Amino acid sequence: MTAAEARFRWRSGRGGQTQRERYNVATSGLWPTPRRREGDLSRGGQDATVRPVEGQIMRSRFITLAKNVILAVGWLMMAEPVYGDEGMWLFNQPPREYLQKQYGFAPDDAWLEHVRLASVRFNSGGSGSFVSPYGLVMTNHHVASDDLAKLSTPEKNYLRDGFHAKTLAEELPCKGLELNVLIGIQDVTAEVEKAVPPGTPPAEAFKLRQARIAELEKAAADPDKNIRADVVTLYAGGQYHLYTFKKYTDIRLVFAPEKDAAFFGGDPDNFEYPRYCLDVAFVRVYENGKPINSQHYLKWSAQGSREGELVFVSGHPGRTNRGNTMAELKYLRDTGYPYLLQRLNRLEVLLSAWSARSERNAQRAEDELFSIQNSRKARIGGLAGLLDPKLMARKEAQEKRLRDYLTHLQVRMQPLPPWHAEATKAFEVIAQAEKVRAELIRDVTLLENAAGFYCASFGIARTLVRAAEELPKPGGERLREFADARLPSLKFQLFSDEPIYEDLEIVKLTDALTFLATSLGAEHELVQKVLAGKSPRERAYELISGTRVRDVEFRKKVFAEIEEKAKAGQKVEVSRWNDPMMDLALLVDPAARAVRKRFENEVEEPKRQAYAALAKARFAMDGDRVYPDATFTLRLAFGVVKGYKEDGKDVPPFTTFAGMFQRAEEQKHQPPFVLPKRWLERKKALDLQTPLNFVCTADIIGGNSGSPVINKKGEVVGLIFDGNIQSLVLDFIYDDEQARAISVDSRGILEALRKIYDAQDLADEITGVLKR
Repeated sequence: MTAAEARFRWRSGRGGQTQRERYNVATSGLWPTPRRREGDLSRGGQDATVRPVEGQIMRSRFITLAKNVILAVGWLMMAEPVYGDEGMWLFNQPPREYLQKQYGFAPDDAWLEHVRLASVRFNSGGSGSFVSPYGLVMTNHHVASDDLAKLSTPEKNYLRDGFHAKTLAEELPCKGLELNVLIGIQDVTAEVEKAVPPGTPPAEAFKLRQARIAELEKAAADPDKNIRADVVTLYAGGQYHLYTFKKYTDIRLVFAPEKDAAFFGGDPDNFEYPRYCLDVAFVRVYENGKPINSQHYLKWSAQGSREGELVFVSGHPGRTNRGNTMAELKYLRDTGYPYLLQRLNRLEVLLSAWSARSERNAQRAEDELFSIQNSRKARIGGLAGLLDPKLMARKEAQEKRLRDYLTHLQVRMQPLPPWHAEATKAFEVIAQAEKVRAELIRDVTLLENAAGFYCASFGIARTLVRAAEELPKPGGERLREFADARLPSLKFQLFSDEPIYEDLEIVKLTDALTFLATSLGAEHELVQKVLAGKSPRERAYELISGTRVRDVEFRKKVFAEIEEKAKAGQKVEVSRWNDPMMDLALLVDPAARAVRKRFENEVEEPKRQAYAALAKARFAMDGDRVYPDATFTLRLAFGVVKGYKEDGKDVPPFTTFAGMFQRAEEQKHQPPFVLPKRWLERKKALDLQTPLNFVCTADIIGGNSGSPVINKKGEVVGLIFDGNIQSLVLDFIYDDEQARAISVDSRGILEALRKIYDAQDLADEITGVLKR
């Protein structure tokens, strides 16, 4: 599952953004959605200053309009969309009617609030949930692997060997990890749209919209109470919701199994099924030095799940492209994904070769290499979907249905809805924007997304350089990542003491500078200035060995001076620190900003306006049966525990411990099918028929890693960790014939904790036996 793509805030060199934003876009020329992470639950309560979720946000003017338009033009004659178990639904608009009709159950407001407040987002790119009243959070091993790598030492490799804190005192503080819980949702669509008068040119519209969003976020945020606020763009600009979060930064590692158990089968089995993985980890949330009182937590199911049972998934799917026009899908197929895969293949070869040189190298690069390999395999599957004529025919039919609807309105309805003209021309606007996007892919990737300077040190340097430029400006005029409401999280990441390895930095920057020179040409003016008369290797060594940005105290000192001057509206000249990496970031910044501005004005903003108009058309056509594309914000999915047929054979929904040992034996216990020593020693103690993994039809995507799978009672029956190879098309279209979400079974987790790891206290805590 592609949560692994989201690791390490600074690795790509695009400072101030998550790696999810960068791996999805930086290496491909795709553009990130604004960085938006969700906030945490404080001691299970809800701050009195935060507005609660509004239950019927979307059932407003769009729904009224939909009914009027449908009745006016007789659109009920046309084919309606097919659900199945499709949908990554907003918590304030679940498909209750469908659930009640199909399964005889619809979650009420209390159920939804409880699950929402028990759900957690990891700023490193995954999901999780509270599973005890003492701040204990369950997620995947591969979501926590970045933290395991950061906490490891040459003597203790926690990523490889696992970790178990038997007491609270032994729990290890994570480095730079922020967890968020969604505590409030407010529809601010009208306020955002009001800031941009009709007919405003794209460049001005972008500025006005961002300024208003920054104002709304600043007003809702409360840094003193660790309340974060993000305006989330839904339906590609059709709606804007203000999400408020409780944020936690004191997160401590409790338990993780060995990597060989968590990722049994390695890359060959990744995105495949049957699977046999104990991909689970536990961390604990602290506040004021003590575990929080998490009043909203998910209880553990004693029975687990059964075939055919309705289950729900509460998590944070990263990004989908189901609302995209054919023009944008063709861009992804013909340009974006192929370019991304070239970058991923190059990085994979680079880090694999370096890792093979020594065990120390392998340990330092392991998590980042896994992220790249995972992303590469996921994108191969996505590209395969885009190259599938059947999938593209379905997408084309969906677009034709919308186009025909707009034509139908033109003939049958007068006066036309105010959005009709914009929606009609939206397809052409998006097609033109995609042409510009293809034109800019190289420069956006190299410069603004910093693939030409791919290393953590450059990311830090750029953040400092841009902070000096941005912070003296009013909040609404800054680059979005420096808005007031987002500064606390940016600073938390910037000041993290997570390890950055000089030798690995040199390797990555050498390759990045080579990529820059070969992409732009060795004689290019900027390349000449960047290399300064040296080879990529020599220049990389000079920059990495000479910079001080990896020193946390230096970063704090520089940023403190920038903030102090900014309060008086003054700009700090960062060149005075004579830091070579900061000087490089300063050198590159004008060109990077220029291509970013062009992208925002000629691609992002025209598409935002066009998709907003299409969203209104879809609402009018289908009413409230439309869910927004994934935005790495909290969503509710559902499905049934169900196997499938592949190549004429039945694939059962459950796997067991017995199957895991059998697969290891079939592969002669060779990597990556090696079971940890303790597993072999404890085999006789296990009930080998205990379910270990299972599949269901829930609609998930990267970012759902670590999401709890729960039953109608809200009890944990599993833990999402992957999807099968057929699920990789879910980025573009839902299919439940073969696509499946893969989970660790709750019964398998308990069996392993009690009988393999002697983690009785942990097992007792999640089952409610242990009282702290």
